[in-house]
Amino acid sequence: MTKPVVYFLCTGNSCRSQMAEGWARQLGQDQIVVYSAGIAPHGVNPRAVAVMQETGVDIAHHTSDPIDLDLLHRADYVITLCGDADEACPVTPPHVTRLHWGLPDPARAVGSESEIMAKFREVRDNIHERVRHFLAEELGVAIPPL
Repeated sequence: MTKPVVYFLCTGNSCRSQMAEGWARQLGQDQIVVYSAGIAPHGVNPRAVAVMQETGVDIAHHTSDPIDLDLLHRADYVITLCGDADEACPVTPPHVTRLHWGLPDPARAVGSESEIMAKFREVRDNIHERVRHFLAEELGVAIPPL
């Protein structure tokens, strides 16, 4: 049986899609194949790395990549995490299931450092729940308990 390929897309491939990829790799383990990319990639955000590290998920080695059209066409699922990616994503073939999880960009948070980090944690936790639900309900992946 082939493993499902999941492709997370966002504008910059710096925060939301990186966190989604990290959670999906952690929770899906060897049962799925996971990638992420951006419409206009501009590096992995250090705050995203930090808040994921707080949960024991290391995304420090991730790279910020542009959309790979071959991968886009090989994917079983394409999940966009922001409106820009949903609107600007190239057309996918009929066999690709497209989902949209519109999430705020934590990189645009303003305020004190603690307020900004709180926004990153809020988005991280939201993505965690969505990934857990997607893997368990859509893919039937056995997820370890919290």
